[in-house]
Amino acid sequence: MIQLGLIEDDPGVRRALADFFNDQPGFKCMLHAGSVDEFLQQWEDDTELNVVLSDIGLPGVSGIKGIPLIKQRSPRCQVMMLTVYDDPDKIFQALCAGATGYLLKQTPLLKIKRAILSLQEGDAPMSPSIARKVVAYFNPKTTNDITENITPREAQVLQAIEEGLTNKEVAIRLNISLETVKSHIKNIYQKLQVNSRHALITGKYKK
Repeated sequence: MIQLGLIEDDPGVRRALADFFNDQPGFKCMLHAGSVDEFLQQWEDDTELNVVLSDIGLPGVSGIKGIPLIKQRSPRCQVMMLTVYDDPDKIFQALCAGATGYLLKQTPLLKIKRAILSLQEGDAPMSPSIARKVVAYFNPKTTNDITENITPREAQVLQAIEEGLTNKEVAIRLNISLETVKSHIKNIYQKLQVNSRHALITGKYKK
């Protein structure tokens, strides 16, 4: 039996979640409240919770600041955020505070149920858009990612510049006009997010 707690300040959403989980085999909503303070006050010493679903934007103590308070009360209790916030700051504040899951509120109820089950199995469930932001944060763009938008001709211009050729020499090598070389270089600057020839020659865009 998964014994669940809910912290959600919208009474309609809170009741819908509580009713849904109380109807699911293997689940029981033990406690639900509209704020962290109210939740902790109502949490009896003999009430064991396996998972707490918590919003972030709450009256009083935020859902993020409530995570360590819940963990202090019950170290083995898992906390999963269920919120409208999808900005990186909120995501990483929650994860750093000890949240082990992060779902957006538009997640269907059955998917929330599956996420809680996977949470109990040791996974860290997240809404797809949240997972992508987490992956992007921990895997910053590599050189290949940065240069993937470079066209074959721009790659030839870039290689020539890295070899130390002047614009005129690049034009001669590639049999294109000087103005075309300058246009390619301008595009390369924008795509590699640099603003000088020196940055290209020294390969700073690769760092």
